[in-house]
Amino acid sequence: MATPNYGYEKRQKELAKKRKKEEKLKAKADRKHAGEVAHDPDGMPEGDDAEAPPEQPGESPAP
Repeated sequence: MATPNYGYEKRQKELAKKRKKEEKLKAKADRKHAGEVAHDPDGMPEGDDAEAPPEQPGESPAP
């Protein structure tokens, strides 16, 4: 009778844990990305211009 290959079983268990961890990280990144898109209704990229209020017509910029 053949002896059990414990090294193979251990490797398969490690690969399964690694795969599950990567799936969790990907899901977390997807949730984070979905949250950023939901909070950005204009679709404008974030940056220095993103925080500036839009100019009203007829107003001149302050000197």
